[in-house]
Amino acid sequence: MAYAATAGDISAVRPAAPGVLALQRALIWLVGASIAIVFIEPSPYEIATLLATVAFFATGLRLRLVFMPLVLFLFLLNLGYTICAVPLLGQSEVASWIATSWYMAFTVVFFAMVVAEDTAARLDMLRRGLLVGAMIASLAAIAGYFNLVPGGYDLLTLYGRGRGTFKDPNVLGAFLILPALFLLQSVVTERSGKALRSAIAFGIMALAILLAFSRAAWGGLILTSAFMLAMMVLTSRSTAQRSRIIVIAIVAAVIGLVLVAVLLSFDSISDMFRQRASFDQSYDEGRFGRFGRHILGAEMALDLPFGIGPLQFHRYFPEDTHNSYLNAFMSGGWLSGICYPALVFTTVITGLRHVFVRVPWQRTYLAIFSAFLGIVGESFIIDTDHWRHFWMMLGARWGMIAAAHLYKAPAEQSAPASERALAA
Repeated sequence: MAYAATAGDISAVRPAAPGVLALQRALIWLVGASIAIVFIEPSPYEIATLLATVAFFATGLRLRLVFMPLVLFLFLLNLGYTICAVPLLGQSEVASWIATSWYMAFTVVFFAMVVAEDTAARLDMLRRGLLVGAMIASLAAIAGYFNLVPGGYDLLTLYGRGRGTFKDPNVLGAFLILPALFLLQSVVTERSGKALRSAIAFGIMALAILLAFSRAAWGGLILTSAFMLAMMVLTSRSTAQRSRIIVIAIVAAVIGLVLVAVLLSFDSISDMFRQRASFDQSYDEGRFGRFGRHILGAEMALDLPFGIGPLQFHRYFPEDTHNSYLNAFMSGGWLSGICYPALVFTTVITGLRHVFVRVPWQRTYLAIFSAFLGIVGESFIIDTDHWRHFWMMLGARWGMIAAAHLYKAPAEQSAPASERALAA
């Protein structure tokens, strides 16, 4: 698809040769596709990101003033982690954790700078890449769960749960939500042929999420889908478009419930579903259960300005924190503990302010913002600190906000002085 130059696009800011633009967009697709294959280290995502970084910096990237709060938050967050890790750097896993945290911070800034220019085209390529990667991961999880390939069950599942190309079923389920939202948007807005293909792909990803048996992913898919569709209705330009979204969403929900009922008729799926859907899991209950640890850990954090260091929580309690906000306090002391939620909720608040901004990439914005909100909520019950797709979405969010300011600037400057005064 060809994209006309608009404010916020690189062609409108700094002209680039068509070959350079094509290479940049292809690399964004590659990064999006490779983010789903992370069961090996270093993962293809790391390699693709490194190639993209070299290529983009060679052809020019701009660190805008609007990104300074983001850079400051990320620097202080990782500074806190590093200070608290100094006595523990002799442990290889701690040194690796710190290096990964700094790397994730770098990818946030990279995605912000990349998405801020040539925005519509790059977001489209990122979306296409994510869909390809998500389909590969979904099919791998399904094939593994049903043992459709030799040795696939041991490689592609964990504890009877589909994990596909991920190490953890919970991460697989959380990752698939954003690509599933992209497909759901296509189902409710596109013509019948493309909508049908998107519905089939959505069904495959939804099945993979079901077979991951992640309660957070199940709830996340339902809640983020409902939120995104509501925002699409509110931001639609016509009554007919709003009615179409509502009707198709209702039909899709009914079909989805019927298909889930059919799947639950299989004993193996039904038994695991009942086990995972239960809220009386042994690791959730009791003084040292998941939520008990949250309370005890919070009390500890108040007395430890420098925390206990990364990966040390399990030395005091039976399991890890399973709460990213608490983990920031425990791993990086008060500095990281304050900066992490400040970064996350600053991104959420600024994101809410831009939901109704009319830009060419508004539909993609709504999907990414909805999926990001889902992980923000999930971070209260699971460790999302090193989830690559979380940091990718955070960086893309800041990039889209910067691009929106650039996109609106020419219109605001051309408006009559009286209108600008009223807007102010």
